[in-house]
Amino acid sequence: MMTSFTTKSSGLGELGDRTLRKVRRRVMPLIVLLYFIAYLDRNNVGFAKLTMSEDIGLSAAAYGLGAGIFFLGYAVLEIPSNAGMYKFGARKWLARILITWGIFAAAMALVNGETTYYIIRFLLGAAEAGFFPAILFYLTLWFPAAQRVTVLGIFILAQPVSNALGAPVSGLLLQMDGIMGLQGWQWLYIIEGIPAILLGVLTPFLMTDRPRDAKWLNADEREWLATTMDAELAAKSKGSSHNFLAGLKDKRTIVYSALYFGLVCGIYGLGLWMPTIVAALGKFSTAEVGFIVLIPYAIAAVFVYFWSKRADKTGKRAWHSAVSMVLAGLGLLAAGFLLPVNPVLALIALTASAMGIYGAIAPFLSMPSAALTGAAAASGLAMVNSLGNLGGFVAPYAVGILKDATGNNQSGLLFLSFCLCVTAVATYLYARKRPEGDAALDPAVKAAADVSASR
Repeated sequence: MMTSFTTKSSGLGELGDRTLRKVRRRVMPLIVLLYFIAYLDRNNVGFAKLTMSEDIGLSAAAYGLGAGIFFLGYAVLEIPSNAGMYKFGARKWLARILITWGIFAAAMALVNGETTYYIIRFLLGAAEAGFFPAILFYLTLWFPAAQRVTVLGIFILAQPVSNALGAPVSGLLLQMDGIMGLQGWQWLYIIEGIPAILLGVLTPFLMTDRPRDAKWLNADEREWLATTMDAELAAKSKGSSHNFLAGLKDKRTIVYSALYFGLVCGIYGLGLWMPTIVAALGKFSTAEVGFIVLIPYAIAAVFVYFWSKRADKTGKRAWHSAVSMVLAGLGLLAAGFLLPVNPVLALIALTASAMGIYGAIAPFLSMPSAALTGAAAASGLAMVNSLGNLGGFVAPYAVGILKDATGNNQSGLLFLSFCLCVTAVATYLYARKRPEGDAALDPAVKAAADVSASR
């Protein structure tokens, strides 16, 4: 059964293979770079905390609350922002998002206490709202559903790669204390905020809104891609409403929002606390912490690409997402018990959890992006990301409260493990027999394959 599906789903023909190869080379490098910067600017607070907390008097709970407040601003404006993207086009809207979030990311250098910390983190989240679902929606315009998990995997690679490369850079930037009268953590925010502004200026010139506008494709390639995506849209549209409001009312949107909440608890609960957890493993400088944190994320990046390719090859998106979340949950559980016993084994467990967390994202997000189309996809994906990312508020705050209450990191890791394991079971039970959870059941996959076969 698995072999027969693989053969069908890969039958794009020479024209299809050539077209998508060109699209990947043109579209994906910029997309990955943009997300790399986004993830760096939202997560660098985890490194800044190593010295900022003492400078401005932040408790662990206050840090966790401020780290999570980003996602309240993000959630409030997520759906309105994606409506703007659908109206004005990806190029213009993403440029607006990049410039405003770059300004607020650099403005984090002005934090001088709890109040300013909360306010600027909220504004940073509001500025970045709409970026992630806008990219997800953008990818649904350029890549057929059967090839989308691999593409999403390449996109999601920016998360662990951003953490892996950003960790040592952030650790080194923290050592710039005293230069021009600023602390190292202030330089970290300023230097890592500027690239978003520069990319915001360049994006309108580098990005193409839709396949029919792609002058960099040959005429036959442009026609093949537009026809394939139109056939896929038509197959999904039968008997369904696909206007903007329909995506918000769709029951699948609500379910995937709730499931994504659980996954996001693991993503940001681990990401925003990883530097603190690693620092607790021994007596390290900030630079050393940065290079140690690089290890789990570098290994996770390799795993993400392998796991996404495998999910596309088999079409079993729900299974791959659930198994990956279980791996993440077990890794966090093991790390919780190993932290006070053996630092090396604890780091191995954290590496397994990073592999699982980031490996789950692409197959998971491919499901709502496969289930929804058109304007409904723009609103639905925004809602999934908006409500789901509230987990980015809850998890860091909960971990901070548990750390203050117990004096250790174990209780927070156990909480995150529970969230991921429950989400894994729920995801598999809900999606395993649905078209978006198993590509062999998806009529859009067959429609795209029929277009390829007829050319």
